Amino acid sequence: MTKLSSATLCRVVFQYLVPVHVEVEDGLVHSVKVIDETPVESPTVVEGDADYLEEAVKAADDGQPWPSWQFGY
Repeated sequence: MTKLSSATLCRVVFQYLVPVHVEVEDGLVHSVKVIDETPVESPTVVEGDADYLEEAVKAADDGQPWPSWQFGY
């Protein structure tokens, strides 16, 4: 794998499965909470240079305590 230099710019978008908590009221989604603390496993490149996927995953999954994200009212 090629190492990135500070002068190299790249964009890698990847996706992976995470647990979510979905609240439904009267058949409509009321809120969604994404639980970000799970480790990145089996990422799939969505956009960008796949050669940088491993490095992008390491940067995103560096053990920092992420908060959960909540959408809805």
